[in-house]
Amino acid sequence: QVQLEESGGGLVQAGGSLRLSCQASGRTFSSYVMGWFRQGPGKERESVAAISQYGGNIYVADSVKGRFTISRDNAKNTLYLQMNRLKPGDTAVYYCAARTRPTITYDPLQYDYWGQGTRVTVSS
Repeated sequence: QVQLEESGGGLVQAGGSLRLSCQASGRTFSSYVMGWFRQGPGKERESVAAISQYGGNIYVADSVKGRFTISRDNAKNTLYLQMNRLKPGDTAVYYCAARTRPTITYDPLQYDYWGQGTRVTVSS
């Protein structure tokens, strides 16, 4: 199994930036498709972005396309989400997740391991 731990959340003003990190345990990080999800108040968990095992295939949700960038550093067992031009609607708890099968998906039910989440609050 893999343990995931997010960091980097916080309170920012609209238009600002944050970079989230997800540190994974073990030495099999490159075996997993990785994704970022978020859950805002009163909303279901939704996909933000996903990245294939070696970064060659990337999905970014329309709601954040052009503002958020997902990346990974397999040598460091770390997943990143660079968030720019943040909006109040981005306020949510952000989770990283790992998928054992190699295909990209934005369905949270298809991910096998989850972190505890890191809170992002964007003020207007």
